[in-house]
Amino acid sequence: MIVLVTDFGMEGPYVGQMKSVLCQQAPDVPVIDLFSDLPSFDIQAAAYLLAAYVNEFPEDTIFLCVIDPGVGSDRRAALVQADGRWYVGPDNGLFNVIAQRAKQVKWWDIVWRPFKLSASFHGRDLFAPVSAMLTQGKMPDVELQDTSLRVDFNWPEEWNKVVYIDHFGNVMTGIRAASSSKDAVLEVAGHRLSFARTFSNVEEGKRLWYENSNGLVEVSVNQGHAATELGIVVGDEVAWL
Repeated sequence: MIVLVTDFGMEGPYVGQMKSVLCQQAPDVPVIDLFSDLPSFDIQAAAYLLAAYVNEFPEDTIFLCVIDPGVGSDRRAALVQADGRWYVGPDNGLFNVIAQRAKQVKWWDIVWRPFKLSASFHGRDLFAPVSAMLTQGKMPDVELQDTSLRVDFNWPEEWNKVVYIDHFGNVMTGIRAASSSKDAVLEVAGHRLSFARTFSNVEEGKRLWYENSNGLVEVSVNQGHAATELGIVVGDEVAWL
């Protein structure tokens, strides 16, 4: 399958145009919309969030990822294989956390270019065709790289910031719950929250932090909109007390 991860939103034509390319060039391959509403241009938030979600997908899944504020510049195009899964997208840090945490990694620069390549939409013109090639067992023109030259190992193991806010107002952080003590108090936007296993463990309207279904530390208000009620936005710092 091909899994789409973008900051494009669903309102405009961009996701649809990418799917059109995939439908034409890989017509029998299912295309899954994982994220289309990642925080705009926020590469680091997307990198930590992506790493938390890939393990739910089988080996050979192709993640077509486009958070690309440098599109049309001299930034490279990346093809990465990490623990049996494939990642196609801009070489701008988006695959940094994936590569850091993986046991086995191969990293290629994509040198193949289509006949027509717009300056502003490589998701449609470059990354979607490359993803389609992979589903057919074909490799585009690539150059194998030393992964250590493509990954910034100075990134922290956990990202102590808000990385995503979902439809319900739940606030995801870049922190893995497995690295956190359930006795710790979480502070964000001036609010302090204690751990609970899930929403129903606190009264309606009460706030909590918990381990979400993909292992990240998340902030919520039971049957409320935590982001609005607590004044939290993507990028806010998170601290343990």
